Formats: sequence, C-alpha cells, structure tokens
Amino acid sequence: MKHAYFLVVAALVTAHSANLSAQSYPAKPVRIVVPFAPGGNVDLVVRGIAPRLAEGLGQQVVADNRPGSSGLLGTHIVAKAAPDGYTLLAMANTFAVVPSILSNPGYDPLRDFAGVSQTCLVPQVLVVNTALPVRSVKELVALARSRPGEMSFASAGVGGTGHMAAELFNRHVGLKMLHVPYKGNAQAIVDVISGQVTMMFDQVSTSAPHIRSGKLKPLAVTSLRRSPLFPGLPTIDESGMRGFEDITFNGLVAPAGTPREVLARLNAAVAKAVAAPQPRQRFLELGVELTASASPEAFMEYIRAEFAKKAKLAREAGIKIE
Repeated sequence: MKHAYFLVVAALVTAHSANLSAQSYPAKPVRIVVPFAPGGNVDLVVRGIAPRLAEGLGQQVVADNRPGSSGLLGTHIVAKAAPDGYTLLAMANTFAVVPSILSNPGYDPLRDFAGVSQTCLVPQVLVVNTALPVRSVKELVALARSRPGEMSFASAGVGGTGHMAAELFNRHVGLKMLHVPYKGNAQAIVDVISGQVTMMFDQVSTSAPHIRSGKLKPLAVTSLRRSPLFPGLPTIDESGMRGFEDITFNGLVAPAGTPREVLARLNAAVAKAVAAPQPRQRFLELGVELTASASPEAFMEYIRAEFAKKAKLAREAGIKIE
C-alpha cells in the first residue's frame, strides 16, 4: 500500500515540476537544427522567421545547420535530444518519406517526434525542355503515350519531392517514364534545360528564374490553387487530373515527450511569426507561402497523413533505398 502511495506522490511531483517548467519556458535560447546545408528553402525559411520567433518567445532563436546523410544526421540529433523544447528540427516532406523508402532510417516520424507547426507551403511546377513540342499537361501525356519508353524525368534524388511528385503523376495518367536521379536539383535543372532529360517537377521558387529567362517551359503547378508567382499557369488539377496535389511543406517538430504546454507556446510563436507582413511578403515573392498549423496536434495529423500517403506511393511505385 505504501509503495502505491509513493508512486502516486512521485507522479504528482513529476507532473507539477513539468508544469512549472512549461510555465517558465523558454528560459534560454532555442536551437533549431536544420538538417540541410545553408541556402535551401528549409534553411531560408527558418532564418527568415527566426527573428520574429525570438520576439514572440522572448529568447534568442538559433539556426544550427547539421547537413549529412540526406538530412538523417540532423534528424537523429533532435530525436535523441532532451524533450524540453530547446532543440527543434526544421523538416520538409522527406522527413515523412525517408522511413518508407530506406531500410534503416534510424527514426520513426510518428513515434520519435511531436509536432510543433507547419511553417510554409511551396508548390512544385512541372517544367519541360523548351524544344519539346507541347504546351499543356494533356499534350505532354499524349506525346508520352505516343513515344513509349522515350520520355524521362529528372529529380534531385531518389525519394525526393520531385521524384515522388513525378511518380504520383505517372500513376495518375498510367505512364512509366524513366527516372534520372541526381545529387541535388542544380544539375537536374541544367540537364532538363539542355535536353538531356525531358522534364522534372521542381519547386516554384527554384525554377522561377529559369522560367522567366525562357530556359524552361512550365506546364502546370502541383497545388490546387494557382501560384501567385505565375497566376496564368494552370494547376495540374485544372489540366484534367482531378484531385492531383503534391505540395512541398516545411515545419518544426520537437522530440517526443515534449510537454504539450511547451509545444503550444512554440506553435503560437510560429503563428505570430509567419503572419508578420515581413518576411511574409518577401517569401511570397519567391513562391513560398508562410503558414502555421492550427495546433501541434493538427500538424502531427498532417504528418501522419503524408506518411501514409507517401508509404502507399512508395510501395506501388517500388521506390526503395537499401
């Protein structure tokens, strides 16, 4: 009986201590681990909203780039960090994709992490070589069907956002185009421009300069709404593939076990940061829509849905990295 009593007392003391800790949060700088090299969308968004996050939290917010192993290095660091809200992970779609295609990723996005908030949405754009005799998605599909085995698509790597979008596209229209993976999207874009590869799905923000210069021909965007960068460009959904949507998203997650009060405080700070006129307008001009989740739980449900959707696509398309 005494043993049970002490267990109850210990649980109450622990809960009380956690509550006090959450109430005083944050008492020191918050580190956001960016598992990619500086300069990419994930890094730029974190650094763009960090000053506003710092204002909302009343503490310094530091971006810490830890690239390596396609984002796994930084992801593992945060998964093993103390669940106190002082170490967060900046993540993108691949966070929910990698466990479905890699035999031993070393983390489970649903078990090892807790959601904080989405930070941005970036539609992709279907671009083709300018010499390709097509002006729409329908014409592209018709050409691909008339040239079985001849059409190819580039991506920044196996399981990346461009690869998954192209496989989803293939399954929607019943095509099987050749996948040409690269180590990053820079060379992939160069080879689409030169005609070495037929097409690719790329983020609007990185393809925009090449579209404006006339080096790439855009056919459609992957979001259900048109991109403010190219309002005259239809969506793939509008182009006859009803329901097609594949948007790149970024967000923040914390180690599993982080107190709900801390997650809620962080979520509110993100919402305030992304709603500020600056940097919101600056990012919109780059094709990046800053946004926040309604709650930590809402973002975790979003990740859960993405994980299930991408796992199904990976199985059906046979996407696997050993």
